[in-house]
Amino acid sequence: MASAAERMAGSLNLGAFSKATELKKRIWFTIGALIVYRLGTYIPLPGIDPQIMADIFRQQAGGILGMFNVFAGGALERMTIFALNIMPYISASIIVQLLTAVTPQLEALKKEGEAGRKKLNQYTRYGTVFLALIQSYGIAVGLEGMTGSRGGAVMDPGMFFRLTTVVTLTGGTLFLMWLGEQITQRGVGQGISLIIFAGIIAELPRALAATLELGRTGAISTFFILFLLVLIVAVITFIVFMERAQRRILVQYPKRQQGARMFGGESSHLPLKLNTSGVIPPIFASSLLLMPATVAQFTASSGAPGWVTTVTTMLGHGQPLYMVTYVALIVFFCFFYTSVVFNPNETADNLKKYGGFVPGIRPGQRTAEYFDYVLTRLTVVGAAYIAGVCLLPEFLISQYSVPFYFGGTSLLIVVSVTMDTVAQIQSHLLAHQYEGLIKKAKLRGARK
Repeated sequence: MASAAERMAGSLNLGAFSKATELKKRIWFTIGALIVYRLGTYIPLPGIDPQIMADIFRQQAGGILGMFNVFAGGALERMTIFALNIMPYISASIIVQLLTAVTPQLEALKKEGEAGRKKLNQYTRYGTVFLALIQSYGIAVGLEGMTGSRGGAVMDPGMFFRLTTVVTLTGGTLFLMWLGEQITQRGVGQGISLIIFAGIIAELPRALAATLELGRTGAISTFFILFLLVLIVAVITFIVFMERAQRRILVQYPKRQQGARMFGGESSHLPLKLNTSGVIPPIFASSLLLMPATVAQFTASSGAPGWVTTVTTMLGHGQPLYMVTYVALIVFFCFFYTSVVFNPNETADNLKKYGGFVPGIRPGQRTAEYFDYVLTRLTVVGAAYIAGVCLLPEFLISQYSVPFYFGGTSLLIVVSVTMDTVAQIQSHLLAHQYEGLIKKAKLRGARK
């Protein structure tokens, strides 16, 4: 029999949505913030010739910069103020989380609650500024050495251009970091993920049009395009199934007597998701790969040493080094972020504190070991699933030269962020309905 919460969730409709004024304000704020982000991806850097830059980028887009350009919503190709996008912030978050796991001082900050979380966020912001300064300076130097068939991409090279580029790109990244935090607090969904989501969605129609154009000119067959569309639907279905999959561990609570009445004795489930880490591993892995590869590929065209050119080539789509490194980073972050999200020892202690136990497992340390055993098996399957989905477009692009980013990392981010955002909207609607029921109960009590 369905619970009251499940029956209420099933009754959600457009009528309930129209009455939720607070939710509508949050949605409009989110849409407005994303529009501001999209407008910024069309404001070019000072001193850059956009047409020459586009020609040069098309010659180099076959490598890892192509995926970076998708994450940036085309801002890298146009070399705009948001060319770095939010990647320095993600890289700084990775570094802070890794240091938190190995540094006792930062781990103690994490356990201090809200005050500690604010302190860690401040460290992440400082790290974002540092990484953005380094990456933007590397891009500025690389831009000065980039030349196309119609000349150089920089109109007036020199220290002034480097300074303005560093200030502009760093300021763009910090603005996106602030915008993402505002979306999280005042909008709907996770702000940083939504910014990446908006960039990917904006580039997908152009990639689809380019694929259809290849079919029209005969570069790829119509049958392959139909196969690709079927593959997209299959991948979406698979991602939704895997993201919703979970292992439910039965938890029993003992009966207790208070006076003449018996309490407790009920059972519940502890849900463990198959992919506990969500979309974080591919985003983190892409960020770490893009941070050195961006500078390497830009400087490769300016007479850089031979090893830089070799690394840039090996980090192209479908290359062994890129594949192995990408999979290794995804697997690492799956296990690392799962350990951050779910602590078996803490969960076992909380169950023991409230009298709960897993049938057949002794409370305390044995329960924690059982949780760790189950979670490790689930994470292995989840990491294999994420790695397989993320490698799919790499094979398509390297083998068939398909300029199409449906599938893989892009599709995983789009589907996961959509599911999380819809879940938050449903939570706001449920909270609004509960508030309405409480108000009606108070009015009835006042009348009586």
